[in-house]
This record gives sequence, structure tokens and C-alpha cells, in this order.
Amino acid sequence: MNTQTTKPRALALQLLNKIFLDGAYANIALAQVLAEVTLSDQDRRFLTELVYGTVKAKGTLDWYIAKVANKGMKKIDGPVLDALRLGAFQIFYLDKVPASAACNETVELVKGFGHADMVNFTNGVMRALARDKGKLTFPPREVNEPLWVALTYQHPLWLVERWHYRYGMADAIKICEFDNKQPKFSFRVNTIKTSRSGLMAKMQEAGYDVEPSKWSKDGLIGTKLGSSAELMRKFGKCIYIQDESSMLVAAILNPQPGETVIDLCSAPGGKTTHLAQKMANQGKIIASDIHQHKLELIKTNVKRLGVSIVEPHLQDATVQVPEWVGIADRVLVDAPCSGLGVLGRRPEARWSKEEKKLSQFPPLQKKILANAATYVKPGGYLVYSTCTLEQDENTRVVAAFLKDHPDFVKAGFKHPLTGETVEELQLLPQSDDIDGFYICLMQKK
Repeated sequence: MNTQTTKPRALALQLLNKIFLDGAYANIALAQVLAEVTLSDQDRRFLTELVYGTVKAKGTLDWYIAKVANKGMKKIDGPVLDALRLGAFQIFYLDKVPASAACNETVELVKGFGHADMVNFTNGVMRALARDKGKLTFPPREVNEPLWVALTYQHPLWLVERWHYRYGMADAIKICEFDNKQPKFSFRVNTIKTSRSGLMAKMQEAGYDVEPSKWSKDGLIGTKLGSSAELMRKFGKCIYIQDESSMLVAAILNPQPGETVIDLCSAPGGKTTHLAQKMANQGKIIASDIHQHKLELIKTNVKRLGVSIVEPHLQDATVQVPEWVGIADRVLVDAPCSGLGVLGRRPEARWSKEEKKLSQFPPLQKKILANAATYVKPGGYLVYSTCTLEQDENTRVVAAFLKDHPDFVKAGFKHPLTGETVEELQLLPQSDDIDGFYICLMQKK
């Protein structure tokens, strides 16, 4: 990626190409650029707003573009389409940017890589968007409410329809609103190195705004923290950037010092290192993953946080390792899933997900869970977790597992907020104001 330019719009277009054409994660790609280039605070904010805003609104922006383009969307070259999306976002969502500036800057961007026909096409589309802005209204809500919601709240139509069916339209809108909010910046305190109260006091003395997470005893919520890169430079050995809902898994599995724990889908190591904290860095954690490059992430995080009890293994979670059978006091299956509970942190994912591909997850999840069961000692515990709202991947996977494994029962655990005993936990953005997540604790008889 060319980061020689320091112009926010040019950088934004490069990032959009990387996200939409190469499949990059928006947050990782943006953080990398912000670490590599020197920008004023104003330009950093503008670049961030351009990238996240355009990514979130992609479907709605495409609807606007399709209304004025003189050729089908599939016929528009990818880089040109990304430039048009960037320009359209400024016209429809950034009142502080004059329409003329959005048009001119978009045309100049395309001049940098496109031929004359591309430039003329871009100019025509942008001028039409600016001219017809007030006329390009969505279909009335009373005529097609799901489409109106999808366009208004910048989500795929199929997803709105799915949530409408599952929860009703009022809750579907609340989920969309949650996804569109700025996510809370949460991180876990590495209690091997420090305490939550100690780190919080140290950070507050340094001028950072932090407060305890109400969901996790190891979590902190921060505002006015600067960049994540800056935070890692100053406190990297004492923190792990992690969602609050994700922090609950280790607490519910509740491993004890000296035990043997297996984490089957462990990369990049967030839950693995949290388990080590709970064990006071005493015992053994077998952390496996199917991808070598992801295994390296585990090794990096383990080293940074001062964890010494993790044994990384390159291993397919569906394939049994005979040496592991019956050795584990506790096993974690944080399963591959559709990820529909964390779209607020992965704005590009709302456009890359496909409804027809959701069915691929339950068979894989069931296979991993069945394999994991063989590793649990009698009396030991097994946690199954996902970051999705889909019950086909959550309660129904667990129900099928328990039917096929009568030697396992739901163990029950305390709800992190209410303290009441529950058999499973399904966190929902629209009611819990937290990323969607599912956790179930089971015990082997």
C-alpha cells in the first residue's frame, strides 16, 4: 500500500480498495496506516470518519450510485466504485464537506489511476448525486419497511429481514443502531503483572479516562485514550485489547491453578491468556489452532503478557489427538461462527456475510464440540461459546450435543450482572447493550 501521500481522501481510497477488494479488516488496515503516516489530529479524525463511514454505509451508497449511473454496478471497475462510494458518503452524510469539494476531489482521485472515460464517468455520477441529492429518497417505510430499514440503518436487506423474523422490527432496528455506534474501547487487565485497581489508578494519573467494566472483573473501559498503538507502547505488558463479552468466557470456565486446560480454537490468544491469568500462571494450557500464522499470534501475545504455561499446537480442532483424550480438567471451544454479534467492531463484515453460507457453521461446530468432549476428564468442564446471535449455532448446537452425549449435563453458572444461576448466556445488543455472544458451561458426569 502506498502511504507516501498524507491526503486523507487519497489514503481513505487506498484503504477502501484494501478492504473491499482485498478483504482486509477495516480496523487493522486503518490502524496500520495511522501508525505509518504523519497526520494532524484533524486529518486523523477525518480519515477515520471517511473510512468507517463509507464502509458502514456501503450498501446504501451503492443504492444511491445505482440510481444515477448510466451502467450497471457490476460494470464499474472496483477502484472507481470505491472512489464513488467515498464521494457519495461525503455528499449524503458529511454536511461539513461542500458537495462541490466532494465532486472535485473524487474526480481528482480517479484521474490518478483511471483513463479519460473513467474520469468522465466519475464526474457525471458525482455531479448527478450532488444535483439530485434531495430527490433520491428511499422507498416509503409503509411500502417496504425492511428495505427502508436496511437503507436507513446501513445493513444488508437479508440481515434486516432475518432479524425482523427473529426479534420483530423494533429490535431489528436496535441491533442496527448498536452496530452503527462507536464501539466501547475495552481492554483486559493482565493480572499476572498488575491489578485492575492498580492499573486504573496509574492510567488515571497519566491523564487517561478509564472505568471498571460492569461485566468483567478484569475489564476496563476507556475514553480519551489516544490510539491503540500508543496504549500498547505504554501499557502493552499489562493489557489485552478485548471485547467485554469475550472476557466472560474465562470467568465462566473458571480454571484453577495447577489444572490442565485445552483451548481448541485459541488464536489470537485472548481467551488463552485470560485462562492463564485465572490459573495464576500455574498448570498447563494446550492452545491449538489450524493455521500456523495464527499460532504465531498466540506465541507473540503469550510472550508479551508474561504467560509461561501455554503450549501452542498446530492442530485441526475436528481431528482427535489421542494423547489428549481424558487429560483435561477443562476444555474451551470458542467455535468458528458467523460473527453476527460483533458487526459493530467489524463494519466490513456486514457486507461480506452471505445468508446462504450461514448453514456451513453448525456442522463444523458440532464436530469440534464432539471431539472436545473426548478430552474432558470425568467431573471436568466444557465451555462452548460463539460471537453470534444465531440460535442454529448456539442453543441448537448445544442441544444436539447433549442429546448425543448423555454423559454431559449443563452445569449452570452465575449471570455476570444479576448473579442468578443460568444454564446458558445469550447476550443481545438490543437488550444488553453489549456485543452479541453465547456461552454454555457443561460438565462431564
